[in-house]
Amino acid sequence: MRILIMTMFLFLAPAVNAQELFIFPNEDQSQDQQDMDEFQCQKSATQRTGFDPMALPTTSSPAPKQKGGVGQGAVKGALLGTAVGAVTGNTKKGLKAGAVGGGVMGGMKRADSNSKKQDWANQQSQDYLRNRDNWNRAFTACIESRGYTVR
Repeated sequence: MRILIMTMFLFLAPAVNAQELFIFPNEDQSQDQQDMDEFQCQKSATQRTGFDPMALPTTSSPAPKQKGGVGQGAVKGALLGTAVGAVTGNTKKGLKAGAVGGGVMGGMKRADSNSKKQDWANQQSQDYLRNRDNWNRAFTACIESRGYTVR
């Protein structure tokens, strides 16, 4: 799970950096005043949105389980082919046919599983970016109400 979280963090890092806000005082606020206003607005935005951009990104649901695989399918197919071959009288031929067929089916299951995992990762990324955008809007509204321009 940690590797998955770190992978998502590395994937999202460019998007997060691209969303960094620049704040400019409009009313000659001191740096100390600006720091305090930013801190209070960050806290307010986090409370309003339930999102903390300083926290390590997490997932909202577990990743789909990996399924299939050529090797795993080939072994299962070989066992089934051997059983069928024993009934029909040609165990060796059944073993080979079962292994090939099982390998193909296992590969197809793995490809479908990989596709589902990619869809899940894309959804998690979109959720994170949407939450970050909502937080940015809440922060911007707060800081602008205190006399700053945000770019």
